[in-house]
Formats: sequence, C-alpha cells, structure tokens
Amino acid sequence: MTGGASGIGLALGRAFATSGMKVILADIETDALAAAVGSLRDLAPDVRGVACDVADPASVERAAAAAFEAFGRIHVVCNNAGVGGGSGIDDISLENWRWVLDVNLMGVLHGIRSFLPHIRAHGEGGHIVNTASMAGMVSGLGFSPYGASKFAVVTMSEGLAMQLKPLGIGVTVLCPGFVRTRISESARNRPARYGAARRPDPASQAGQLAARLAELGRAGLDPRDVAAQVLHAIREDELYVFTHPDMRAELEERFAAILSAMDRAAAR
Repeated sequence: MTGGASGIGLALGRAFATSGMKVILADIETDALAAAVGSLRDLAPDVRGVACDVADPASVERAAAAAFEAFGRIHVVCNNAGVGGGSGIDDISLENWRWVLDVNLMGVLHGIRSFLPHIRAHGEGGHIVNTASMAGMVSGLGFSPYGASKFAVVTMSEGLAMQLKPLGIGVTVLCPGFVRTRISESARNRPARYGAARRPDPASQAGQLAARLAELGRAGLDPRDVAAQVLHAIREDELYVFTHPDMRAELEERFAAILSAMDRAAAR
C-alpha cells in the first residue's frame, strides 16, 4: 500500500486490516508512517510499515522484498501514492512535470513491476489497485501533469486487466473525485532532486485553480467511504471505481465530443 501514511492509503489499510488482511503500509513520510502503523495495530497485529519513495524503482523493490519477507505471499497491491501540482500554461516547469509524472505514473509502474512477479509466483490469484482520478477521465484541470499522469494510469490499468485476467489476477482503477486528503500539500514531501516547489501567483489562473481545488478537497468525500468502495471492487473483481457519480455529465460531454468526431470522420 503506497501512500499508506494518510488519506486514501491509510483508509485502505484500515479497511483491509479490519477485514482480517495482513497489511504493509509504504510511504515516503516516515514519521507519519510510524503513526499510521501504530494506529492500525489495535485492529490487527499483522501491520507493518516500510519507507518508500515510489519515484525510485530501487526503493519500491526494497518495499516489495520487505513485504515478501514479512508475509511470504502477496495477494493485493495498492499503487496509491500520488502528488498534485504544476498546472497551467503560464509557468511550465519541467521539474514539476518530472516530479508529478515520476510519482503518479512511474510510481504505479514501479509498483506493478516489483510486486506482480510475487503475485504470479504463488499462483493463487490476487488483485492490483491503481489510484487514478476523475482527472484521468476528464480534462477539467487544463494543461496539467496531474491530469496527464492520471489518464496514463487509467489506460495502463485497462491494458493490465486484459493481460492478467487469464491468470486469475484482477485489476481495479480507482477514479475518485474530491476526497479529504492532503494532496494539496504534496510539496511537503517533494525531494530536493526536483528543485524547490514554486507557488503560483494567487492572482494567476493556476493560483486560483489551486486554491479552488484545495477548498473542494477539504469538503470532499471521507477517505473511509472510498476505501469501502475499493474493498467491494476487489471482492467483485470490478475494473472501475467511481466515487462521484454526480460527475457523470462531464464524462458524457467528453465522450459525446469524441463520438461526434468519429461520426464526422465516417461521413468524410
């Protein structure tokens, strides 16, 4: 469970522990990770923590090895760690794009690459959960590394599901809307190799969008509700989890535009 020290990751860990699963939480934020592990120990004794930077493939490999050593067999993996930031056309920062893509996209890839062999090896089946976003379905954030990363996670998950189904391994892609997490404070965990985070001008379009997103997040869905939906999706082998059905109209608008373009192509 990457990004397991807070937000959706911690809620998933709590839901899994409550259901009787052995749980290992992974997170880059070590103090918060220790507190998260301690908070779950009353629910289940088999809860561990491991420091992990999902942008670093070697770090994810070490987390996979720690999970395998602790529990022997791995059945469910949640590639959940994510960061936000770097939207807009006024200040296109390569460092922001690299950071967001390295965590949100490559972090998922690293998790699949490191954990999937363990799941395949025991032959008992399993499940992989990849956290995307409604930003991976609609483009309301504009020109955004966050949106680009989440669109990629959706298509990765769809393709992965096709290839793993014959092996008895399920895949779920989680596409939440606004949830009460600390993703608006992602810069607290930004490694120095990506340079200092640059706050957008509050008066700029990017600054106003960031403030609005933070406000919506504070009023968002309880992460425990998201975790309950994910647990149900794992049990029922459902590919998609949409936590905010009220966003259906935005999806329909996008799909209608795509189908209209296809109709025009056919007419030509």
